[in-house]
Amino acid sequence: MASNYHSDGGTVDYTNGGSETIASGAPLAIGGLLAVALADIAPGATGAAAIEGVWHLPKASGAVSQGAAVDLDVSTGKVGKVGTPASGDLVGCAVAMETVASGAATVAVKLNVPGAEVTA
Repeated sequence: MASNYHSDGGTVDYTNGGSETIASGAPLAIGGLLAVALADIAPGATGAAAIEGVWHLPKASGAVSQGAAVDLDVSTGKVGKVGTPASGDLVGCAVAMETVASGAATVAVKLNVPGAEVTA
């Protein structure tokens, strides 16, 4: 194998710079990437986060159609359509893999589709 190989790119190390533990399975914004914590990450600790795959994530209010681009509202930790994105929100960072009604608690999404951007 080439000596400059790093990894398969499915995960990234993330250091929790906040004051609360990040729960396993919680969505994270890492720059322009939507990630999912693979284990609890304590404040100041570094843990692995997935940046590929299809994940059931907490859903914001409103119905979501299969194939629709979804956003991450970083203040709530939920995905869906963010009406007016706030600073740090990720717009178009995932695609819904299922259709869910407004009352659904989660939605299956494919992470990091092309075109995600961080709201300034």
